[in-house]
Amino acid sequence: MLDIPYRLTPPRLCLIFSLFALGLAGLALQHASPLSTGLEALFAPDAGNATQLVLHYGWWPRLTIALLAGAGLGLAGVLMQQVLRNPLAAPTTLGVASGANLGLMVATLMAPWLFDFGREWVALAGGGLAMGLVFLLSWRRGLAPMVVVLAGLVVNLYAGALGMALLLFHQETLKGLLIWGAGSLSQSGWDGVGFLWPRLVVGAVLAAIMLRPLAILDLDDANARSLGVSLKSVRLAGLGLGVFLTACVVSVVGVIGFIGLAAPAIVRLSGARRLSQRLVWAPLLGALLLASTDLLLQRFSGALPTLIPTGATTAALGAPLLLWLIPRLGLHGGNPVSGQHAIMRRHPAPERLAMVLSGVLVLAAIMALMTGQGADGWQWLGPSQWSTLEWRLPRLLAAAGSGIMLAVAGTLIQRLTANPMASPEVLGISGGTAIALIGAMYFLPGASHLTMIGIGTLGALAVLGLLVLLNHRSGFLPERLLLTGVAVTALFDALRAIVLAGGDPRGQQVIAWLSGSTYYVDLTTAVIVAAGALLAALAARPFARWLDILPLGTPTARGLGIHIGQARLLLLGLVALLTACATLVVGPLSFVGLLAPHMARLMGFARGRSQLMGAALVGAVLMTIADWLGRQLLYPEELPAGLVASLVGGAYFMWGLRRL
Repeated sequence: MLDIPYRLTPPRLCLIFSLFALGLAGLALQHASPLSTGLEALFAPDAGNATQLVLHYGWWPRLTIALLAGAGLGLAGVLMQQVLRNPLAAPTTLGVASGANLGLMVATLMAPWLFDFGREWVALAGGGLAMGLVFLLSWRRGLAPMVVVLAGLVVNLYAGALGMALLLFHQETLKGLLIWGAGSLSQSGWDGVGFLWPRLVVGAVLAAIMLRPLAILDLDDANARSLGVSLKSVRLAGLGLGVFLTACVVSVVGVIGFIGLAAPAIVRLSGARRLSQRLVWAPLLGALLLASTDLLLQRFSGALPTLIPTGATTAALGAPLLLWLIPRLGLHGGNPVSGQHAIMRRHPAPERLAMVLSGVLVLAAIMALMTGQGADGWQWLGPSQWSTLEWRLPRLLAAAGSGIMLAVAGTLIQRLTANPMASPEVLGISGGTAIALIGAMYFLPGASHLTMIGIGTLGALAVLGLLVLLNHRSGFLPERLLLTGVAVTALFDALRAIVLAGGDPRGQQVIAWLSGSTYYVDLTTAVIVAAGALLAALAARPFARWLDILPLGTPTARGLGIHIGQARLLLLGLVALLTACATLVVGPLSFVGLLAPHMARLMGFARGRSQLMGAALVGAVLMTIADWLGRQLLYPEELPAGLVASLVGGAYFMWGLRRL
């Protein structure tokens, strides 16, 4: 609940946004024409009045589609958070939005004739395939929430990596899709409204019918089964409905992901504890959030130098609102996440397995240094060609060092938060660094490498300071930390979408850096990164006892003599340092921070100390092989190491989930 003198309950919050939206709408109509004429244009436009025609076929459909899309995303977010029992679950969790976006990219490049059937059906097909893959990966575990979350994250990031790879080589062709992908509400008629509203009505009715079985999911699995509930059926139905609503919205207006996370979270923070309350207030607040943002954007669009997509603006404006609410969130953290690590087997000899991984790393390093393609095809470097090592060695060291740092950071944050969705990106550290560096690219052209390092470090420290400021009173509860990181990451995603949709030529450089390229790393920087990664990995080993105990819950950890606030603060600081260093060198490679810890657990590194060791080796191997493959797959063109790591590691991770 909100601990403020005048508590913002969901009705009051929606009333405030309703008045704000009505005020903006009134200003827009009064500016375009007399208010009565604007209202008349909605129902009976004068065919000879150009202003009324613009209002009837442009402004009113845009307002209506904003309300519908926001309501649909809010409802989908509530369903997914309820089914997955995770406050970070959102429509993008299952990869539906990125799957739809990837489907449109592929169709644009390879089968444009598919658009004859309608763009929405292409997007629905892409989102449906992503959903099907998530269900396939998690079906054997009965659609257990943790496995669904992991599968959804991997599919989402995998589809995003494929989309980024296509964008690198076809930026001009996909330029228009970039605007749509950032969330565009522009309408040229009522077709989108006609497509969306009946589907949302059906979704709302089905959600109401499923209210009682969905509410039972508030109980643990054993109690829910004792009531005769088929958990797999309820989860499948709830997730399927959420995915259907998301795909419908995405197919009409593009990717607007933050509403599905923010609206359910805000109504929960403001006092809507029961599922029935959230099913009512979250769609209403989502509709008002999106409509208010779009009206505000239209109000000032004439003064902006470039086109700003509504989806990106929603994240940019909604994230500060979420940050303001987080300190007032009444969460009772500290309980262990039941069964989170139970599905992972333990290797009988983790040291021996680590030796095997070390051998794999050595072989991968030799392969990366000594083999490759050239003008004469594949070749092994001879003594006369060893000068090539001058540019291969820095890339190898930077890739391996960054992989180690992100893997260790991911292990720390996943054990600290006891949340399988956690990764360095979710904390917002890499997002803060990226925001600072993108700003430097645009406002300080020609800045030295040292200047860029300083600016990036300031960005990381600013986010760390924000995390401490918002969470120190709560003792750094995992749920609040993650929500804070999600809000910061939403700001970064908004900035990235605006930069890419603006058509600035520097966007290509931003895309390459965001993808995780080691192309511009020099030897001095690479040596510093590699040495720093090894030192940081060694520095994390003394915290292994904390990593074993903290996931057991706050009462247990305190009973064993751990100072919870101090432990979380120290681990958080180490995560920030590792993530900032890696991001400064090769961009925000968050997929490695998510994948490496889980891949280590799949191999059998179960205890804290052994998982740190295994994850570091996996991260180094993954990034070394990814950098080498990126140079060879499309020679003489290159794929950034971050993208290749996402594709290779994601494929292995999906295979590992399928075996659970």
